[in-house]
Amino acid sequence: MTLRVVFVLLALVSLAPVPAATLDITFIKASTATLENPHDLKLSPDGKYLFVSDVGNNRMVALDPNTLEFIAAFGSDHQSGTHDIDFDAAGRAYVADTHNNRVTIYEMNGTQASLAGQLDKRIRGPEGVLAHPNGLIYVAGAWSGNVVAYQDGKVVAELGGLSSPHDLERTPNGDIWLADAGNDRMLLLSTELKIVRELRGAPYHFNGVRYQDILPDGTLIAADKNNHQVKVISPNGELLRVLGTGKPGKGPGKFTTPEGIEVRDDTLWISDSGNDRVVKYRIRKK
Repeated sequence: MTLRVVFVLLALVSLAPVPAATLDITFIKASTATLENPHDLKLSPDGKYLFVSDVGNNRMVALDPNTLEFIAAFGSDHQSGTHDIDFDAAGRAYVADTHNNRVTIYEMNGTQASLAGQLDKRIRGPEGVLAHPNGLIYVAGAWSGNVVAYQDGKVVAELGGLSSPHDLERTPNGDIWLADAGNDRMLLLSTELKIVRELRGAPYHFNGVRYQDILPDGTLIAADKNNHQVKVISPNGELLRVLGTGKPGKGPGKFTTPEGIEVRDDTLWISDSGNDRVVKYRIRKK
């Protein structure tokens, strides 16, 4: 074998895909609290509460993240079509108050929320909100087809030409994954709202992808609503795992129009929206 052939073979070996780690995802329990069409989920900064966007009841609900039991709720006296929540570094809550065309801002004391302001410029029907560590607040306007970045309440960047954009989540390096639901794709954005990457078509076959969360290693977990599935995607874009049969259902590994995703350590919470409940799974890499 010539030296040139050896070099070619070594190059081919180096380019071969590395097998992905096997994911073990195990059903733990489902909530029994009264919810109507729950959407996105977010743990409080201290991890004591799992906040759920209870769309049909126009409120935020706090569940115990371990037992999924109801603890408290706020917002039903002034929110309409509540879809998403995030927290900034100071612990303030930003809630997508969708049907009121605004993001409401709250000072939080445990589960007690005091309305402190709102963001409403250049957005309609916001369904996703991200409080980024860079100090900007990113909002996805589902009805206005755009993402807007706010600094101190002023618009500093905007990306248009989207179709029903939903959730925004930060990657480990600070970029942002956006669920561009109406276009059945995930977009990786820079903090300046430039498109870095697109996931669409095969092998993902998204159909109304909605809310998502990201593991510390960059693995993406997305709720693919109209496929009744949850999809796990590696940082390099490999489809690692699909939860759900592709048909509506109820039970371990089955969903009906899932929407919300939250991950912390080895726990995965999912809003099984069509079944009006939150489900809890254990997730591990083997």
